[in-house]
Amino acid sequence: MTVKDVAKRGLVLLGCGKMGSAMLQGWLADGLPASSVWVQDPFPSDWVQGSGVHVNADLPTAPAVVLIAVKPQMMAEALPVLAAMGNGETLFVSVAAGVSIATYEDMLGAQTPIVRAMPNTPAAVGKGITAIVGNGPAGQAGLDAAESLLKAVGQVVRLEHEGQMDAVTGLSGSGPAYVFHMIECMAAAGKAQGLSPELSMALAKATVAGAGVLAETSEETPEQLRVNVTSPNGTTEAGLEVLMDTSDGLPPLMIKTVGAAAERSRELGND
Repeated sequence: MTVKDVAKRGLVLLGCGKMGSAMLQGWLADGLPASSVWVQDPFPSDWVQGSGVHVNADLPTAPAVVLIAVKPQMMAEALPVLAAMGNGETLFVSVAAGVSIATYEDMLGAQTPIVRAMPNTPAAVGKGITAIVGNGPAGQAGLDAAESLLKAVGQVVRLEHEGQMDAVTGLSGSGPAYVFHMIECMAAAGKAQGLSPELSMALAKATVAGAGVLAETSEETPEQLRVNVTSPNGTTEAGLEVLMDTSDGLPPLMIKTVGAAAERSRELGND
């Protein structure tokens, strides 16, 4: 499915908060005509209302894609509006955490092409990463179409099976919040060593951002990058001895953190 196909048949965006708006900006920047997009949202932003898309208007009967970006708690109320589009050629792509493909099949019909996706908030600046998995009716074509749409906000990876989605949610879906908290903690640690709060925060932000770019673009592994900056008996080694402690350092804490988020994702899927 190409941009031309989507432009011809239309795209419906159900929910246009931060994630939906980020994707919409990416699509429009990639050349999707605003007139081909229908947004359904109870509180559309001023930007959305001024973007040229159809806002809370009558929907096309068989759009190329319906992208579901509402919170899981709102799903039961929002989705029945689209039920008539199920069991047809419309591809449904969901970015709602914890909502299984089986749930959508129950609501829309077993023959509905469905792709489940888990993006993360760096999508807002085009630096997200999204994991996708589809059902049988979606097939390879549906995954290709979903990937082409989601690439507008960053990288896309494909899962082997839906059971991996909870781990993805715990790692990359919730992961930006872990990094933001790490920045908070680094800044607080710098303040404790005598730096001003403003200087400490600036140093923490730039350090994490720069290290992230280096990790993503370097041909060396993060492990090797860590070794490169760790001189024997130096300052970095002294800090890492605390951070890498296998009993109460970062390794066991991160396993518990990602595990708790993944478990909550499983619970949401069973609610």
